[in-house]
Amino acid sequence: MSRLAQTAGLTDIQQEILATVRDFVDKEIIPVATELEHRDEYPQQIVDGLKELGLFGLMIPEEYGGLGESLLTYALCVEEIARGWMSVSGIINTHFIVAYMLKQHGTQEQKETFLPRMAAGEVRGAFSMSEPALGSDVSAITSKGVRDGDHYVLNGQKMWLTNGGTSTLVAVLCRSDEGHPSPEAATAPHKSMTTFLVEKEPGFGEVRPGLTIPGKIDKMGYKGVDTTELIMDGLRIPANRVLGGTTGRGFYQMMDGVEVGRVNVAARGCGVAQRAFELGVSYAQQRHTFGKAIAQHQAIQFKLAEMATKVEAAHAMMVNAARKKDSGERNDLEAGMAKYLASEYCKEVVEDAFRIHGGYGFSKEYEIERLYREAPMLLIGEGTAEIQKMIIGRRLLEEYRIQG
Repeated sequence: MSRLAQTAGLTDIQQEILATVRDFVDKEIIPVATELEHRDEYPQQIVDGLKELGLFGLMIPEEYGGLGESLLTYALCVEEIARGWMSVSGIINTHFIVAYMLKQHGTQEQKETFLPRMAAGEVRGAFSMSEPALGSDVSAITSKGVRDGDHYVLNGQKMWLTNGGTSTLVAVLCRSDEGHPSPEAATAPHKSMTTFLVEKEPGFGEVRPGLTIPGKIDKMGYKGVDTTELIMDGLRIPANRVLGGTTGRGFYQMMDGVEVGRVNVAARGCGVAQRAFELGVSYAQQRHTFGKAIAQHQAIQFKLAEMATKVEAAHAMMVNAARKKDSGERNDLEAGMAKYLASEYCKEVVEDAFRIHGGYGFSKEYEIERLYREAPMLLIGEGTAEIQKMIIGRRLLEEYRIQG
């Protein structure tokens, strides 16, 4: 175990789970990650291994065949996996958000139908909010679900689905204006949205009548995992596949999912930063200039000191945000702060490690080159840094409102 990013107060079971995951990462992910990433190849063998470890059901309650673990345990596992290869943590994170939304908001029938198979990794989740014409402005979505007897007909185009091809269950956010007690409620964008649970075949092309996954989007980094569009054209969904059974709750359900997702993006930032520090501190002791290891130069020691401090600070904030949610308290302020800090610090630590490597950092032969392309995704995924700052600012003004 490294000296940095330790977590106090873990139970024996938590420590055992983390030790198992770290061992898996060191043996099964780190040795193959860069090669798979350069080929943009889906890491099927790694995913099968995580399935065997029970990681797809980590937070799913035991009554549905999961391990019933806390958000903290999950986030610490994500941190370990991202240390190996961030794309793999993305494969799990989207699955986990859908399972969390089902656990929190699903009907009894929906939970019994999906959660046991999700825990076993047989059903794999993805969730879909964004659209081509909007980024952070979720309330502006145009995809629509219209009631037709005991079905809904869905039309629209979605963007940036992590696991879009490999998933078999997608939680899709659409506008649905019917069923409101008053016309005013129908006009409030966040009150006119519904989450639909869409089952599909894995793969690309038309994956069920009315639903097309065109293909993988070619990305700068975050490769291996498939990021796709989703096109709905007369897609018929049974009314019992409205998450929670009632329309108009979709925005709140999705935001609840994204809130825990933010803790996990923070955890990814922590993991990538840790790996970058490991690579930097190791290279600095092997590379010699002016007659000594570059680690002996004060300029490099200063970099290492700053990097380690950032790794430690980001980890502490991420753990704090996870523990707050686990205790049943509202954690949007802490999650926003953790996600903002961890992603910014991750980018800085990766860049410093890249600088320590000198010219070799630019070579695809060295792992740091991959990390350098992966880190920017964390600045935009699950809400940009600017969105986090808006959330943090609003929450601070709620907490510190002047009385009178």
